[in-house]
Amino acid sequence: MSRAPAVGIDIGGTKIAGALVDAEGRITHREQLPTPREGTSQILDATAELVTTLVAGAGGEVSGVGMACAGMVDGRAGRLWFSPNLPLRDLDVAGEVRRRTGHDVVLENDANAAAWGEYRFGSGIDCDDMLLATVGTGVGGGCIIDDRLLRGAFGIGGEIGHVTMDPHGPRCGCGNHGCLEVYASGTALERYARELVSSGEAKGAGLRERCGDAPEELTGQDVTELARDGDEGAVALLTRLGTRLGEGLASVCAVVDPAVVVIGGGVADAGDLLVDPAREAFAAHLIGRGHRPSPTIVVATLGNDAGLVGAATLAREITT
Repeated sequence: MSRAPAVGIDIGGTKIAGALVDAEGRITHREQLPTPREGTSQILDATAELVTTLVAGAGGEVSGVGMACAGMVDGRAGRLWFSPNLPLRDLDVAGEVRRRTGHDVVLENDANAAAWGEYRFGSGIDCDDMLLATVGTGVGGGCIIDDRLLRGAFGIGGEIGHVTMDPHGPRCGCGNHGCLEVYASGTALERYARELVSSGEAKGAGLRERCGDAPEELTGQDVTELARDGDEGAVALLTRLGTRLGEGLASVCAVVDPAVVVIGGGVADAGDLLVDPAREAFAAHLIGRGHRPSPTIVVATLGNDAGLVGAATLAREITT
């Protein structure tokens, strides 16, 4: 296997991040560009420009180019079916970037790429069966089964955020109702916080003071910071979020049966305030509890770099 660095690209709604990643999963150089707002061609052009810049920074020799993008991705074909935050639909993204750069490209869903990064170099290292749950604006997921990334027939495997928790629940961005994402995401945390402030309950006093009686201004970071300071209402909100996450993960684990569940994403920065209630709810809802080994729940270690590292590593391992 080549020891040359691989290129990792993460195409997001606001920025396109890129990095050179060595064979040990270490990022040795970073670049980024703002995500163009104009349309498909501009996004592809910017992505190709970033790839070219990174390849030049590696002296012209790389062991692969991997890209991660949020949405429904067929990694085998390099095709993006749909992205919720980008104007990209039913598009051969890998082929378009290859045509612009001359480099073969591996495309993967961002949560799948992050799962591979954690599996190879993070909290899931040396674990052949691992589930990653990314808790950010939404809830994403990636699953490793028997040392292989679960993609599914159409590349949509591992979308745990859209497991239905309550078909009569609030509408999800995907169009369905009551998805796990509706109850256990950063967006859900903000909704819970705004509801608490608007309710006038005493335990929402700290949040009310934080936002100056403007609940629409509250963010998940506000909740986390107050919870770290011991605010009763904020702690209760993270407990609620973690509980719903744990319930959903228990259902997913009835299907994929991982040895380790890794929780990542921006909301995971809350640490034990989120993870402890998730563990408790998970243990209470796991099928066969008390009569079987239980998966371990841990926090991701690669943070926001997991997608870059995973995409680059997948490209290295597929193309060399």
